[in-house]
Amino acid sequence: MCEREIPTFNAPNTGPLSVNDAKVRSVVSQTSIEGKKYHPSPCAWEDQQLYFLLPDRFSQGNENGSLDVNGKPISGSVTAFSTADDANALAEAQAWRDAGTLWQGGTLKGIQSKLGYLKRMGTSALWIGPIFKQCSKDKHSYHGYAVQDFLDIDPHFGTREDLRDLVKAAHEQGIYVILDIILNHSGDVFAYKGGGKPWTGQRYEVEGFRDALGNPTLPFRPITAADGVKNPEDCAIWPAELQKPECFTRQGSISNWEYDPEFLDGDFLSLKDIHLGTGDVDNFKPSTALEALCEVYKYWIAYADLDGYRIDTVKHMGDGPTRYLCTTLHEYACALGKENFFLVGEVTGGRAYDVVQVTGLDAALGVGNVQDKLWNTCKGNTNPSDYFDLFRNATFLKKGSDAWMRNRLVTMIDDHDQVWKGTKARFCSDSTGQKLAVAALGLNLTTLGIPCVYYGTEQQFDGQGDSDRYIREAMFGGSFGAFRSKDRHFFNESNPVFQEVAKVCAVRKQNLALRRGRQYLREISANGNGFGLPHKLNGRMKSIIAWSRILADQEILCAINTDTESSTTAYVTVDSGMHAVGDKAECIYRSKKEGDAPAETAEVLGLNGKSVRLTVPPAAFVMYKICPFEHGG
Repeated sequence: MCEREIPTFNAPNTGPLSVNDAKVRSVVSQTSIEGKKYHPSPCAWEDQQLYFLLPDRFSQGNENGSLDVNGKPISGSVTAFSTADDANALAEAQAWRDAGTLWQGGTLKGIQSKLGYLKRMGTSALWIGPIFKQCSKDKHSYHGYAVQDFLDIDPHFGTREDLRDLVKAAHEQGIYVILDIILNHSGDVFAYKGGGKPWTGQRYEVEGFRDALGNPTLPFRPITAADGVKNPEDCAIWPAELQKPECFTRQGSISNWEYDPEFLDGDFLSLKDIHLGTGDVDNFKPSTALEALCEVYKYWIAYADLDGYRIDTVKHMGDGPTRYLCTTLHEYACALGKENFFLVGEVTGGRAYDVVQVTGLDAALGVGNVQDKLWNTCKGNTNPSDYFDLFRNATFLKKGSDAWMRNRLVTMIDDHDQVWKGTKARFCSDSTGQKLAVAALGLNLTTLGIPCVYYGTEQQFDGQGDSDRYIREAMFGGSFGAFRSKDRHFFNESNPVFQEVAKVCAVRKQNLALRRGRQYLREISANGNGFGLPHKLNGRMKSIIAWSRILADQEILCAINTDTESSTTAYVTVDSGMHAVGDKAECIYRSKKEGDAPAETAEVLGLNGKSVRLTVPPAAFVMYKICPFEHGG
């Protein structure tokens, strides 16, 4: 990192404003060989169960009756939600809707207070949305993606010490911490002359950096003490290395999100595009802005002992900057003893496979519209092969097997922006989704990839509407709570979905095949003849969907029933070469135990090679482990 004059106008209690500040350098220079011990990486990220939350919408730590890390109730002023509270905010419906665009008040300390909740559900890795300091006058930046100071924590969330305390406490509970980071853009830190501009490929003149009041009154150049700027830490952008005009592309807002170079060089709406470098991926030269941001993210790894980063808008960064970042951070983390530091990229569009291979990302989100296919497979709206073929199409992957997908893809049903959907809606936003929540999460948790649960799914949040706010409900209540409520929290560990997720996670943890095994969508038959893959005919498909995970000599057969009203019985194919007629398939999990629950064991039959006859209750999820028959003598 090039040396430069370090700003000297730090206000009392203000953190570092330059990557060359002694406070930053002393942290970044620490390595494990110098005596400090950092939390080691997991040996395999596909063994983990991720949970993604937006910190503003998760917890304030004031939820009465919620359980602490030891399972004891805490006292607080926010009452637990009950069905009588449904829509209690709609007497002032517009106020509730408006509140969804504003800060709600979740904090890092609040997240720490819910580590017991997360651990008991089976979470082993926590993905936290962005927490860096936002443009101070942007009352809508609760999401964290409009960064003004990359070297500080937004005061809405707490302090850098709060982050360090959270990570330490999470590690003590066996939970890794992955932080959401941004390199492609900053917040709306400057204004163009004449107002907002569309992308045309030309560079626009800039009115100036924004001052502490949000007005573009400051020169568009590095701020110095001689400028006499009031509250400089709330002005322009930090660290100071990003204040050079050449750090920004200055080409106006993207309108065509698929046109290169527009999606690479244009602003992300009002968020200003950062110039990251020049040259193709094999001849890339990083910009000073990218070098500075790499130092920033080294700092946070070492300061907070982080375990990974989720990198926002990788598509808009380009392959060269992404590879440079991955190489830099992987090498640095390795020097700290974090030999499997996790870098997962948000890669929208059709190039996700190639981007991961070319850049050195460990995994990607958004591959092949995986959420769309996972969602609609569970709801019976598409052929199951549409989802499972994402994993088995070795020709498309240019791989010899589906093993590439085991640890290269993060899978989830819901998330915070649903780029694949027009109208936003959580999985449980309709009655079918409410009934199939456990089946959908079971499919997510036990198929290939690194599974992730989006906060509130385990409580069957049902948000829907015409903007992202409706799928970002406040879990702690606030003025924009779930189920159109306010002032009620949702940390209900008695919720059947929460409890079943915990059970599935426990079974997954106990069985390596469910985490690392090969995967096969299984043929089924209603009568033992005419086997075939389940497929959609007219209307919603109501059928058993069954798949196997196989590792070495172990096969675990999983199945869901997309029929929400009736039990379904089918003969389900299993591996013919591994099993003999008469072997037993033992039920190791079922989500419904009442009424017409499936039998505890099923016998391997000589049909379609080998198969077992399963009965799956309505909307249920079951798992069977196939074991050799114990012959006497």
